[in-house]
Amino acid sequence: MSSNKQPIESIQLLAPAKLNLFLHITGRREDGYHQIQTVFQMLNYGDQMKFEMAPAGNISLHVEQHQDFHSAEAVPLHNNLVIQAADALAARLAEGSLSAKGSPGARITLQKRIPMGAGLGGGSSDAAITLVALNKLWSMNLGLDELCEIGGKLGADVPVFIRGKSAWGEGIGDQLQPLELGHCWYLVITPPCAVATSKIFSNEHLTRNSPAIKIAAFLAAGTRNDCESVTRKLYPEVDEALNWLGQITEARMTGTGSSIFARFAEKAEAEKVLSNLPTNLKGFVAEGIDSLEHSSWPA
Repeated sequence: MSSNKQPIESIQLLAPAKLNLFLHITGRREDGYHQIQTVFQMLNYGDQMKFEMAPAGNISLHVEQHQDFHSAEAVPLHNNLVIQAADALAARLAEGSLSAKGSPGARITLQKRIPMGAGLGGGSSDAAITLVALNKLWSMNLGLDELCEIGGKLGADVPVFIRGKSAWGEGIGDQLQPLELGHCWYLVITPPCAVATSKIFSNEHLTRNSPAIKIAAFLAAGTRNDCESVTRKLYPEVDEALNWLGQITEARMTGTGSSIFARFAEKAEAEKVLSNLPTNLKGFVAEGIDSLEHSSWPA
């Protein structure tokens, strides 16, 4: 009996931004990576991505900058994580029994909204969604663990976006435990600078010996961002943004910066603060989500 199931020709997905609700650095490994504890909060705001079938061996990336996108630099096409992710998945496909079909192809369109160098995980999210979408588009049927294995080689934050859940993170951010963080809204503000993560993690004044905590301690709000003091000193724009938002409510920095955020119970409260932003700051309001709706993808 023949199947009427048609192959998927295109997929459109959100590559969400994330917040680090706290970030403790508990040590440093011999390979130079830092051991951390953090909570990744997914947001219903991010880059829009479209994946379409293309002739065999033809993988291309086309970047469109959304009107919300603001960055001093253009999105790089050379050595972009999206292309690296697609190439890594194509290489995995070439190793398997499907290689007789030839190298796969894809046309990838990225509508960029997440600012770069902001600690919002834009590049990692784009790479993760590329792996998940092309796994579907190319009918590879790899499991999440296999995709995370590939993604982890691209960046420490990639696996959390592949799993698509807000999570408690340990190790280098790859040891994940899903968390239900409850409904709330976040105001996210980005000052006019891009922070180089390597510059923060290599700084001699960075705290690297925070004691490990349990999830209960995070829920009791006994946390901080160990990168914040260094980033504030190296990037005065971040310091100024934190001072401005801190006059209104509790403000935190996400990742190594430059974006900062505040939590609100109601959307209207966050939007009111957003409407009063100084002209040198950009921002958006987004809902915190516990899980991406991967199950809604076309079958």
